[in-house]
Amino acid sequence: MRPGESLWPAPAKLNLFLHVTGRRPDGYHELQTLFQLIDLCDTVGIVVRDDGRIERPEGPAQIDPDTDLTVRAARALQAATGSERGASIRVQKRIPMGGGLGGGSTDAATALLALNHLWECGLGVEDLARIGLTLGADVPVFVKGFFGLG
Repeated sequence: MRPGESLWPAPAKLNLFLHVTGRRPDGYHELQTLFQLIDLCDTVGIVVRDDGRIERPEGPAQIDPDTDLTVRAARALQAATGSERGASIRVQKRIPMGGGLGGGSTDAATALLALNHLWECGLGVEDLARIGLTLGADVPVFVKGFFGLG
């Protein structure tokens, strides 16, 4: 743990049912799914910065920091709220990449939820879910954070 760092669990999800119902204009699929959050978690560590910079100093080599979902989530929250705060984001991965368990999406959702709190933005869950939807179809699932039909 780094000085000033807060740690946030980012749970994986298991799709119990998944049905593709159509395609959106942006190319993403419309889905109907039944999912359950499970105990397997990544950990998102955040140190708030006062200089407005968003950085991911310790990311997987195969992920460009500018396309990393946690960085994109933080920048999207900055844009939506006008926050001048920044963050140094670290993700301890336990959820396998590309495993269909929502590892990137849960990390992005956790970054949104954590930074909304740490930056004192005051957005509600529905507002955060709307921001999350711009990042990926699964992000709102994790923002809302419960068993459900989507």
